[in-house]
Amino acid sequence: MAKGIEIREAHYPGRAPIDAYGAGGFRFADMSHRGSILCLPSGVYGWDVHGPEDITEAALEPVLAEAGGIEVLLVGMGMDFRRMPKEIQALLRESGIVTDAMNTGSAVRTFNVLLAEDRAVAAALIAVDDPGKRA
Repeated sequence: MAKGIEIREAHYPGRAPIDAYGAGGFRFADMSHRGSILCLPSGVYGWDVHGPEDITEAALEPVLAEAGGIEVLLVGMGMDFRRMPKEIQALLRESGIVTDAMNTGSAVRTFNVLLAEDRAVAAALIAVDDPGKRA
């Protein structure tokens, strides 16, 4: 019996630097993804977060599940810098993860450097439309 198209959750099984960002998505490992992403030790995942207000404990469950392999979580908050809510920072700190929030462009660049240094880094990156424009 023939199967139809199987739709799976967006996932790249490996650690990869981010080659480009903007236009509402990211390019990495010769692939592209439209929308926000989580870069974890187990791979790169699509992340259903559209703005800083969507970053909740539930949205960070995949990060918490891999806390043993993460020392630093870089959080790309979109076009501009926004602080992480204190309760979310405390939750991550309890799991041994230090957070560093910044704009998405800065988070991408910092992630790539720390990844190249083979550090225990992860990133939660909110997609931006055009990195050259400020709202």
